[in-house]
Amino acid sequence: MSAAGTLIDPAAFRAGMRAMPGAVAVIATGPAGARTGMTATAVCSLSDAPPMLLCCVNASASAHPLIRAHGSFSVNLLAEEQAEIAARFAGRDGLKGEARFTAGDWGMAETGAPVLRDAMVSFDCDLEAEHVHATHSIFVGTVRGVSTREGVPPLLYLAGGFGGFHTFG
Repeated sequence: MSAAGTLIDPAAFRAGMRAMPGAVAVIATGPAGARTGMTATAVCSLSDAPPMLLCCVNASASAHPLIRAHGSFSVNLLAEEQAEIAARFAGRDGLKGEARFTAGDWGMAETGAPVLRDAMVSFDCDLEAEHVHATHSIFVGTVRGVSTREGVPPLLYLAGGFGGFHTFG
């Protein structure tokens, strides 16, 4: 434990956060031919009236300036069998930009954002607000559309890896 008012080492913080399981999403933006996206776990609902969600995006991510420029983005929660897509959009295979979209069934949402048609859940969002904090922006999206694929287990991130969630009982 640190004394009140002092900050912990960033490496210790990251190690602690790796112990927190999270749903895996791909945040995607941009027009056909110039799309980009990233894997994220910092996504949550904000309001249901109106429907809004938020996602936290590092300012150094390729998606960051394009979310601002295009004013729309999708949040695609991945199913357990989509670990390859998660790794691809996390940059683990070295692909960037449009090349990342060669895996999965991608289409165009109503807002113009790329959407993963075979995701467990996809949200189509207009950018409502941006709040800048330290190295990240919190992007608030008004949800214009949602599609779900029932009966598939979610993909989770824990301890630096991707895996599934299975209920017992």
